[in-house]
Amino acid sequence: MKVFKYILVGFVFGFGMWKLEAVSTFRIIEMFHFQSFHMFGIIMSGVSIGLIITRLFKTGKLKTVKGKEHKFSDKDHSWPRYILGGLIFGMGWALTGVCSGMMFLLLGSGYTVFAVFLGAALLGTYAYGYFRKWLPH
Repeated sequence: MKVFKYILVGFVFGFGMWKLEAVSTFRIIEMFHFQSFHMFGIIMSGVSIGLIITRLFKTGKLKTVKGKEHKFSDKDHSWPRYILGGLIFGMGWALTGVCSGMMFLLLGSGYTVFAVFLGAALLGTYAYGYFRKWLPH
């Protein structure tokens, strides 16, 4: 029963993304060609909500499900790694036409070709974990 609430939230999120057309390859191509504000609006809404929720957690006005305060660890502020990571993520997004989170939604919707993309993403994650000790951090 504990897992059910997470499945329910995932279902609601996936349904919302589907209805917002965030999984549409055509919408993603429009975004990368700067032809439509649609996807930028979705992304900016998500970032805004994330900033608000993070601020509420940091000020102690919002607590975890178990009623505890959440502590945030300090982040590394060396910007080149974020630029490089963003470029790699963006290139993958542009080449596949799908954001990494939406691969699960499309796979569950019956687009079985996304099993290949999901496998490639998992392989990339494994490769990063393997080579992490040799990479600059």
